[in-house]
Amino acid sequence: MKHFSILLSLSFVSMLSFSCQKKENSDANHYQAQHFPETVHLESVDFIATLESKVPIWLRKNKIPGAIFALIHQGQPVWFGAFGYADVENKIPMHLDNICRVESISKSVTAWGILKLVQDGRIDLDEPVASYLKSWTFPPSKYQTEKITVRHLLTHSSGLKLGTIGIRYLPESERPSLRSALTQDAILFQEPGQSFFYSNAGFNLLELLVEEVTGKDFGVFMEEEVLNPLGMEEAGFGWDPRFESRVPNGYDLTNHSIPPYVYPERASGGLFATIGDVAAFAIAGMPDFSNSGSEVLEKDMILQMYQEQMPLSGFYSMAFTSYGLGHFLEDLSNEKRAISHGGQGSGWMTHFHSIPESGEAIIILTNSQRSWPFFANILTIWGDFLEVEKVGMSVISLGNTLVWILLFLIGLGSLLSLVLLLFQWKSGMRKLNLTGMAKRWSSFLSFSLGWLLVGILIWANSQPYLFIEAVFPGPSPWLVRSILLLAIALLSFSILPKKSFI
Repeated sequence: MKHFSILLSLSFVSMLSFSCQKKENSDANHYQAQHFPETVHLESVDFIATLESKVPIWLRKNKIPGAIFALIHQGQPVWFGAFGYADVENKIPMHLDNICRVESISKSVTAWGILKLVQDGRIDLDEPVASYLKSWTFPPSKYQTEKITVRHLLTHSSGLKLGTIGIRYLPESERPSLRSALTQDAILFQEPGQSFFYSNAGFNLLELLVEEVTGKDFGVFMEEEVLNPLGMEEAGFGWDPRFESRVPNGYDLTNHSIPPYVYPERASGGLFATIGDVAAFAIAGMPDFSNSGSEVLEKDMILQMYQEQMPLSGFYSMAFTSYGLGHFLEDLSNEKRAISHGGQGSGWMTHFHSIPESGEAIIILTNSQRSWPFFANILTIWGDFLEVEKVGMSVISLGNTLVWILLFLIGLGSLLSLVLLLFQWKSGMRKLNLTGMAKRWSSFLSFSLGWLLVGILIWANSQPYLFIEAVFPGPSPWLVRSILLLAIALLSFSILPKKSFI
């Protein structure tokens, strides 16, 4: 009976989607879909139905305006879906043909361009990058910039800092040149090859490398050698006037609208693409299921990108095993290796997760900086669909729950402490005393910790980007309030000691 019901569902989907026609609901969810009846498999139908029911709920819960999906099964697209709004203020729905900022998914695409040059014998992965740069030199450094290789840049092990973030430019406005941006950002903080440290500046150096070696603009080279051959027909590294009406607004952590923008650099996060373009890219990376990637790279070269290059530590190691060439890697419980990359910009977050060995992939593009918990929810149910124990950032779901528990405990403990303090003050057990605090070790400790927390909150408020705020956008504001309440409780205890200490 179960298989019979699935067949009925599949037939229904096929009738609605005959010849891959698009459908759009008129309800508030603004859902548009494209199904591929000739490639969809029985096991995909229930998962697609789950996404169709769950995504609108999770978008509202996480306050995300819109999202676009692609699902790939056994190396073939089976479903595209667009939900929500591209422009909240003007009630413009998200569409499948929207051209999106894919942010740091750009790095995985850039890796194809670099390996194309390697395959053609024009560069060597282990050659110092400085040997290819004729019109630009590294700024002075106490570290050995001449030891930075192309491989170091592709694996985030060059010793370069992250680079400038958060500064954006209107598409038609003047902006710094790539070389001037690199002079500011290409600063080493450790010796090359020492460890993994995520660096936009490193990939932007690869952009300059391409231009120096080929004599072509980076965007032109990538279009000719990578994007067009892979079937990414609408994609482009950089702004094109034809994008004007098709790029959604972005929305920041407080859901303020951010119009389309560009950076001075493109290789690390400057790619614009449709969901179909990113799906074509993911499929090209599955050489056992598709020959499209062979238009650019030989199979061995594609698989080289998925070989471990650098182990990860810290937050990254909670979601991924290692980093390859332009790709995060994760060894799954079914003994297969997943590759992925995500991206975050001003008002945008994106993610793709692919298992080249089995031809599975999911792609999510959102116009919101509040999307990591949303990605975690999606990846969790995708992992269940694939029957693997864990998929990448699904760990964020657990982290989100733990942060809510932590802030509840901090807030409740602080509130109860203040109630107790007020009761003891009213009953005469405590008395205001602003002097001699240094002689009362408990008061001095409470006073110091209270002001330390206030200082941390002031510092955090001044930062343009905080990792914890981006990963946990829901509980983060309440965590701030809980910490502030704790600081008030500590400071209150310090100036209201028990009478026995006066």
